[in-house]
Amino acid sequence: MLIRISLIVAIIAGLAVGVLNFVTVKEKVVTLKSNLKDETEAHKKFEGDFRRTSAALDKTNAILKETQTLLAATTEEKVKAQEEAATQTKRADKLNDDLTKTRADRDNAQTELARYKTSGMSADQVAAAAKLIKTLQDNLGGQQEENKLLGRRIIQLKTKLARYEEPGTPVELPAALKGKVLVSDPKWNFVVLNVGGEQGALQDGELLVNRNGRLVGKVKITSVQKDRSVANVVPGWLLGEILEGDLVVPAHPASS
Repeated sequence: MLIRISLIVAIIAGLAVGVLNFVTVKEKVVTLKSNLKDETEAHKKFEGDFRRTSAALDKTNAILKETQTLLAATTEEKVKAQEEAATQTKRADKLNDDLTKTRADRDNAQTELARYKTSGMSADQVAAAAKLIKTLQDNLGGQQEENKLLGRRIIQLKTKLARYEEPGTPVELPAALKGKVLVSDPKWNFVVLNVGGEQGALQDGELLVNRNGRLVGKVKITSVQKDRSVANVVPGWLLGEILEGDLVVPAHPASS
C-alpha cells in the first residue's frame, strides 16, 4: 500500500513538473515570437530608411553634378566675356587715337587751305585741299560712329561681367532713357518699345511702365535692336493693362 501511495505521489509530482515546464516553455515561445516580430519590424524600418536615404543621396549627387557643370560653363562664359571686353577696350582705345589723329589732320588741312587761299593758290589746288578736308571729315564721322558703337558694346560687356561676378545685380540703364510702348500683347505678356541700342537700352534691363503718372507694370528687355527692343512683363508686376502709348523709364537708372 505504501508503495502504491508513493507511486501515485511520484506520478502527481511528475505531472506537476511537466505542467510547470510546459508553462515555462510556452512563455519563452511567446517571448521569442514577440522578440522576432519586433526585430522583423525594426529590420523592415531599417530597410525603408536605407532605401529613402540612398534615393536622397543619389538625388543630391545628381544635383551636385549638375551644379558643377553649370559652374564650369558659367566660368567659361565669364572668361570669354572678360577677353572680349579687353579686346573691345583695346579697339576703342585705338579708335580714340585714330580719331585724335584724324582731327589733327583735318585741322592741319584747314589751316593749310586758309594759307593757300591767302597766298593766292590756284583753283585746282583749292579744290584738291577741299576734297582732302571732306575725306578727312567723312573718316572722322565714321570713326566717331564706330567709337559710339564700341562704347555701347563695352557697356554691355561690363554689365554682363558684373552679373557674372555678382549674380542678381540689376542692369542699370541711362537715367535719361525714356520711351513708349509701340505694341502690347496681353496674351503672351510682351511689349515692343521704341527704344533700342541707339538710346542705351540693354538686354535684361528693367523698365517701369506708367500711364498718366500711374504705375501699370514692369518689363524686362529680352531683345535689343538699333532703335527697337522687345520686353516681357515681369511676373507679379502687372498692375494694370499695358496699352500702346504707355511711357517707360528705367527701373534702375545709372548714377552717372
